[in-house]
Amino acid sequence: MADGDRIGELERSFRRAGLPTFVRGYSARRAFAKAQPLLAIVFVLEILNALNFDFEFWTNVGFLAGGIAISMGIIAILNLARGQRFLSIPRMVGVPEMIVFVLVPSVLPFLFGRQRTSAIVTLVGNATLLGLVYLVLGFGAVSILEWAVRRFVSLFAASLTVLVRALSLLLFFLLVIFFTTETWQIWTVPGLPKFIAAAALFVLLAGGLLLLRLPGSVRGLEAELQGEHLSRTQRVNVGLVMFLSQFLQVVVVAFAVWLFFVVFGSLLVSAGVREAWLGTLGTEVLRIPFFGDTVVVITQELLRVATGMASFAAMYYAAATQLDAAYRDEVVERIAEQMKETFARRAEYLRLMGGSPARESAG
Repeated sequence: MADGDRIGELERSFRRAGLPTFVRGYSARRAFAKAQPLLAIVFVLEILNALNFDFEFWTNVGFLAGGIAISMGIIAILNLARGQRFLSIPRMVGVPEMIVFVLVPSVLPFLFGRQRTSAIVTLVGNATLLGLVYLVLGFGAVSILEWAVRRFVSLFAASLTVLVRALSLLLFFLLVIFFTTETWQIWTVPGLPKFIAAAALFVLLAGGLLLLRLPGSVRGLEAELQGEHLSRTQRVNVGLVMFLSQFLQVVVVAFAVWLFFVVFGSLLVSAGVREAWLGTLGTEVLRIPFFGDTVVVITQELLRVATGMASFAAMYYAAATQLDAAYRDEVVERIAEQMKETFARRAEYLRLMGGSPARESAG
């Protein structure tokens, strides 16, 4: 096979393994150029944030015209700074364009009608979209997940000991607090935004705990695979592979806990118990025939409590894995073993590229 064909095959294998940064000349920032059509559509649609239906029709027409004028004016200024035509589509997505994408649509609802909630939601949503674009297109997060799923069984088996130790204590604790009035009230009384924020907080803490030891794990992996010297971006890419591989285990454990409490609660928490704890029968979601005339009822309140238990389980399991030295050593060793083939291909790739002119990756 010609060197050029082999190089192309190796580059495709890096992308499938979730390590696109191993391709020479690759830049994660190119993700924003790929996503430019999507970002442009979102930006144009979000100009409608200037509308406020608490005002009259013609007032909203003025708001919309003002939003268009502000947006086009800022884009025109950016084009002039880039040396482009005054009114043209930006040819690149750099830091200034990203700042405009996040701030301008979120400022419009505040300027026109003092819509604070809409402004905050748009700000957070656009920043999150840029982050997802960076992860999915820049670092191949979807490919990393595919890689992690294919190797999930072996990695999960490596953590089986700590899983048994963690879940035995965790389930005992959760079972004790599950049958308390306070637990049901804590997770069911607050409004939906507060409930989502509380559950998300536990999940974020779980992710944060996994991130704490990642730099050391990546350095350990790099040291184990002697002769491999990674750039800063490549270390981030390898770290993302390791993070998602471990976070996938956390998600599976949390889902198992959630499913357990949904089934367990639907069997044992009767309507009378819910009324005694919450002062209401709850909102029925699903009714399943059980035996004879008996039915199993799943309520919104039960789903909320099960979700709360699962989010706490995610944080607890993440903490347990990071505090267990044997788990860390075993998992890092398994990930290193799984990645050795990719690193071997990288060594071949570097040899081939060293013997040919440096070229930019097509991806």
